[in-house]
Amino acid sequence: MTTDPFPRTHSQQGRRELRGQLLAANDEFVAKIPKVELHVHIEGTLSPELRWKLARRNGIGVRLSTNKESKELQSLEEVEWAYGDVISSAQLPLYADRPPSEMPPTFFEAYYSGCEVLRTKQDFFDLALDYFANRAASMNVRYCEVFFDPQSHTSRGVSWEDMMGGLSEAQQKAEAEYGIKSEWIMCFLRDVSLSSALEHYREAMSYRDMIVGFGLDSNETNHPPSLFEDVFARARRDGFRITAHCDVGQKDTHKNIHYVASTLGGGAGADRVDHGLNAADIPELTNLITQKRGIGMTICPWAYLRRMTYQEMAIKLQVLISAGTKLCISSDSPAYMDDSWILHNLLLAKQMGNLSDGDVLSMMKVSVEMSWAPREVKADLLRELETFGQTYS
Repeated sequence: MTTDPFPRTHSQQGRRELRGQLLAANDEFVAKIPKVELHVHIEGTLSPELRWKLARRNGIGVRLSTNKESKELQSLEEVEWAYGDVISSAQLPLYADRPPSEMPPTFFEAYYSGCEVLRTKQDFFDLALDYFANRAASMNVRYCEVFFDPQSHTSRGVSWEDMMGGLSEAQQKAEAEYGIKSEWIMCFLRDVSLSSALEHYREAMSYRDMIVGFGLDSNETNHPPSLFEDVFARARRDGFRITAHCDVGQKDTHKNIHYVASTLGGGAGADRVDHGLNAADIPELTNLITQKRGIGMTICPWAYLRRMTYQEMAIKLQVLISAGTKLCISSDSPAYMDDSWILHNLLLAKQMGNLSDGDVLSMMKVSVEMSWAPREVKADLLRELETFGQTYS
């Protein structure tokens, strides 16, 4: 096995160095290619600046941890520092000797505490438009399918009308002013009950014209996708697309990937697998996804750097690429992942997978095919990509 070229990516400093190196290459092709993103959580795009602004507007404090001993942050600079200190749950043993008041926030703590500042229609509008206008547009994202988590908001008394109204108005503005087309994927929280998922599914039907499909996210530990079979089977019967997160390195990850790919939604299997990088560990799983089902996977490289080494991830990615697996490189929750968006994830995937510009172009065309966009939108995106490819040929 070759020496890992970036052995320190488990550390914040190591990831910063990798990010800087990737950007320093000035890869014009990756920067300018029209992009499709199929795995981004709108709550995970909440920047330190916007979080601070919304907290001040709503008259609430900012904490990035659910720990009762954690301190309230007193400035935007402190919020920015705390974002940079976010760790994965897999890294908790590294901090076992710290007192609770000095523990860095885990990803889920940072993510869900951020939801606290989202209270009004204007808040949801500002959140979504910040992603569309300041991130997606600047990185030439032409189409995206965006996850949202209603249960994390209705549980705090936020109304569906405010949540969906704000998201919808931002979506319309993004298409009118920036040419970005998008769809919404509603996620169920797997660490909340099936009854809650079913209740939220029924309530979401008032906004079914906004929703293209349903997903499953949040803490996977001891919450397998099979627990939510009833709600996904119902969504499939009602004509929606379905997908589910199969997070990297989790307990029973191979079993969960197999269930999502083969069974979820009434016995047929999901239309996509989110994450699922561990499918590369077992040839039968790779074959199930790639050959038997022919479905795609949304891969978010930067999200995995806290859970495995650069070298381990590169090997798994190369296995999937070599097998011909349909992949869409996306950004997940970029605000909490070293401020690394779709551009940074594509640059990382290109380097890890030893991809040429032509390979990146082919992967983006596959992402269009994997998408749940209307047929005419897909045709327009493919034409745009073909023209772009000819420009660089």
